[in-house]
Amino acid sequence: MFTSQGPTLRELAVQALSSIERGYDLLAPKFDHTPFRTPDRMLHAVADTLRDLGPFDAGLDVCCGTGAGVETLRPLCRERVTGVDFSAGMLAAARATVPGRGGGPRVEWVRADARALPFADAFDLAVSFGAFGHFLPAERPRLFAEVFGALRPGGMFAFPIGAPPPRTAPLYWAMLGFDAVMRVRNALWRPPFVMYYRTFPLREVREDLVRAGFTVRLYPLEEFGRRADGSPNWRLVVARKG
Repeated sequence: MFTSQGPTLRELAVQALSSIERGYDLLAPKFDHTPFRTPDRMLHAVADTLRDLGPFDAGLDVCCGTGAGVETLRPLCRERVTGVDFSAGMLAAARATVPGRGGGPRVEWVRADARALPFADAFDLAVSFGAFGHFLPAERPRLFAEVFGALRPGGMFAFPIGAPPPRTAPLYWAMLGFDAVMRVRNALWRPPFVMYYRTFPLREVREDLVRAGFTVRLYPLEEFGRRADGSPNWRLVVARKG
């Protein structure tokens, strides 16, 4: 899972005992060499789906990390792309790896908490990849309200969401065990490090998006196949601001 360029076990332990912000500041130089970075295959599948829903002038990557989502947005947006994250270390890594212009849209980086975005009616498209485990369910309404406010009328908020693994799958038990360990860690250690895999179920997420004012559509990401019951393994959630 980790290459020789990735973090050591000791470095991961230090990060896990830090705050979310400090942990990602420490992880940033090696983040792209970990399995935590969204795979290119997923980024391309999302881009292919969004391309048919455009065109877009301005795009926002919420919790942008080292900028993989920003790079995905650049071919889709005509004027500018903005990455927002609250980790200064991750933003520094993003600035170092993502081209500033190169003939495409202008790229901007903003340090801010996704629960208090400094934008209003500014974007046609917002995306987010792999960040929702850092928000407790009670924080989702505020997060979605902030994205709603950052979008222009008719703008879209898009993100991939996977189907839960069946109980017979090793991944189910791995995720269950990870979340249990994190709950114990956060009960015994301060500052907390919020990171859970089982706190973002599609039904509840969709309900929170609707309550925030979005109209929601689901697009199957067929590249990732389907489950035994015929439902897609991965969907792209597209929430439109009315």
